[in-house]
Amino acid sequence: MVSSESQGARILSVDVGSSSVRAELYDDAGDSVVGTEVKLNYEFEYTPDGGAEKDADELLDLVVRAVDGTLSEARGAIISGVAMSTFWHSVLGLDRDGRPTTPILTWADRRAAEAVPDLRERLNERANHRRTGCVLHSSYWPAKLLWSSRAMPEAFEKTERWVSPADYFYARFFGEPYQVGTSMASGTGLLDQNRRKWDRKTLEALPAEEGQLSTISDEPRKGLAGEWAERWPALREAPWLPAVGDGACSNVGSGCTGSDRLALMVGTSGAMRVLWKAESVEIPDGPWCYRADAERYVLGGALSDGGNLIEWLRSTLRLPDPEKTEEMLSDLEPDSHGLTFLPLLAGERGPGWADRANGTVSGLSMSSKPVEILRAAMEAVALRFAIIAEMLDTASPGEKEVVASGGGLLRSPTWTGIMADTLGRPVTLSGVKEASSRGAALIALEALGGPEIEAADVPLGETFEPDSGRHEIYRRALERQRRLYDAVLGGS
Repeated sequence: MVSSESQGARILSVDVGSSSVRAELYDDAGDSVVGTEVKLNYEFEYTPDGGAEKDADELLDLVVRAVDGTLSEARGAIISGVAMSTFWHSVLGLDRDGRPTTPILTWADRRAAEAVPDLRERLNERANHRRTGCVLHSSYWPAKLLWSSRAMPEAFEKTERWVSPADYFYARFFGEPYQVGTSMASGTGLLDQNRRKWDRKTLEALPAEEGQLSTISDEPRKGLAGEWAERWPALREAPWLPAVGDGACSNVGSGCTGSDRLALMVGTSGAMRVLWKAESVEIPDGPWCYRADAERYVLGGALSDGGNLIEWLRSTLRLPDPEKTEEMLSDLEPDSHGLTFLPLLAGERGPGWADRANGTVSGLSMSSKPVEILRAAMEAVALRFAIIAEMLDTASPGEKEVVASGGGLLRSPTWTGIMADTLGRPVTLSGVKEASSRGAALIALEALGGPEIEAADVPLGETFEPDSGRHEIYRRALERQRRLYDAVLGGS
């Protein structure tokens, strides 16, 4: 419970991630209020054909329960605003009554890969990328909408609107109209990033119309609808800021808000991003480009495999408890296992965008030990990040401090050290436990008249310095991984 001495204006931050929903209060400096965090874990529902979906009402229920829990620990606190961070790229259909016609088709759902070749015939992929910041890939809405029209025709026919999960939550809390913030719209693959409007050329290639999409607006919502006003009187008139993409929030929460810092995040998945303020941007080939808000862009690359791969291996290989496993990992020498690993079990969002990719391990023998396979996977993820770093060095030149966040690295010093050695540059751990949640709060504070996010004081933790000898070992391992990638996926 918040002490009476500390009670004052608070931001309620709701973070809808790919494996959990969190709610927590933050003060006017963007610091979390101890004792107010609620975390509810969940999983996407995976199907053998590559599906990764979630029932919209089940996810809504988790959001509601998280908010309930935090408010119960914040008696007497004044809620000055509500911030929300949600995972990017995901879509669901709604009928004329606003009820879901489809599950949430998440960023990890690969079934739409079969629609991508058709999209490439309808659209100039390079020109499309330069407008929307997104490649033609199953992660984004264009492929998901085209695939849905063929794979679920009855649901598609009943669908009146296509929305992000946050649009659905807000419509339930406030009623119509359906609105989406610049940030969430920017991750759909349907937004002209510089004009901040739905991209007409992309929509013309799809069985969907602009009228079926939410109105783009960064204005807060106020005035909860009946049952919610009764349930949450503390939030009845509080402004709810539009949801922001979790990647942008992670950058802000970890202090990576300028072109001199590179955010390295390993949570369920992984990403490397640079965020900066600009009036417009010329989107380069290679990286994706989204928005944090109307003034800031986010450029980067993402991996579908991160902490999810490591947790899957821990379970599948029946490794000992995390503390003992960490000790075993640290005893192994770099690339000493004789394995070459393509960490693409959940597909590839970058840097090669091989939509139908799967994982591959080369070099397995009867002498291969479970911990060696795990170490090979950690090194393999780091090697994929090295390729993304090369791409970003070209797209956004200049020295950059690397700041790492996410449970994957914060819980494993060995993996963080591998990252530093592979990248050949220092990696500093963020001192923020939940970067996306805090980032959403900081963005909300700025929007409500507080200091700009660039002025936020963000704590940093330990810095891992690279070893030149280990870097050379990983440089050779990267070339080996590239050759395996070309052999397995060169025709994709």
